[in-house]
Amino acid sequence: MRHLVFLLEGPSEKEAIHAWLPMLLPDGVQAHFIVFEGKQDMERRLALKLRHWMLADSRFIVLRDQDSAACTDVKAALVACCKASGREAECVVRVACHELESFFLGDWQAVAQAFGMPRLADLDRKAVYRDPDRIALPAAELERHVPGYQKREGARRIAPHMDLQRNRSRSFLQLRDAITRMVAA
Repeated sequence: MRHLVFLLEGPSEKEAIHAWLPMLLPDGVQAHFIVFEGKQDMERRLALKLRHWMLADSRFIVLRDQDSAACTDVKAALVACCKASGREAECVVRVACHELESFFLGDWQAVAQAFGMPRLADLDRKAVYRDPDRIALPAAELERHVPGYQKREGARRIAPHMDLQRNRSRSFLQLRDAITRMVAA
């Protein structure tokens, strides 16, 4: 595989993944990003984007937030889009439970570094944050601790500080492992 293509719900996901790729991609693998304008746009145009991708030796990772829907329903709808494109075998679908910010809540030390707020690193020890994927509104939780938190800027600031091995978000670990497996295959 020479091309790893990320099909993403929005620009925040691109900011985060772009920061993680130097730690995950070996030399010779080029990353590409297709960023949709939200989940409805993604579901409407995903199959078409996959079908018309022209670079040979490509694999695809589809990432979308779960939001308030059932994770299995979100994944099934995205897998159906991949099937409709005829490229299902080249695709991996991952769902961020509940939002991308769950990934950030899985590494409070990174949040503390990103915003110059050392006291936030102590939140890693709180029981409520041991399983960040269970927090229904992770962006609101971040805003509670980081006043004025904005999704895209938050992704841009937090992602470079994340320890990809330390993170507690299972949905993040599944994404990280999918990327690792794809580039190793």
